[in-house]
Amino acid sequence: MYGVSIGIKPQNTTQLIARIKKGLPLKTFGQLCKNLAVPEKELCRILKIPLSTLARRKKSGQLSFEESERVFRIARLYDKAVELFKQPEFGRKWLKEPAWALGDVAPLDYADTELGAKEVEDLLGRIEHGVFT
Repeated sequence: MYGVSIGIKPQNTTQLIARIKKGLPLKTFGQLCKNLAVPEKELCRILKIPLSTLARRKKSGQLSFEESERVFRIARLYDKAVELFKQPEFGRKWLKEPAWALGDVAPLDYADTELGAKEVEDLLGRIEHGVFT
């Protein structure tokens, strides 16, 4: 199950969906910044969360449903990259470097939409199975 890197340990997909709908704790955002080794401002840009909204979330301690989905989307890709490349630093590096298969855009930037994230996930699957495109 993905999401462990940001402290989510649901028993099943139904529980995971319920947690995301409820809104993830703000600490998941901070953990994702740490895992990716990116500043808050950079992660806000990728997740399309205005800095003023992040400031409000720091007061409430909880992300909205939409923000939670976006945080989980990037965390899932991070987890998959780490699983594939076997070490966090290699997964992190891969996510940040331009990828030819994504039009020379870094996977992390390409994944700023659900469709882009799906493409990144597909690319990770192709790499895993030795299909280089």
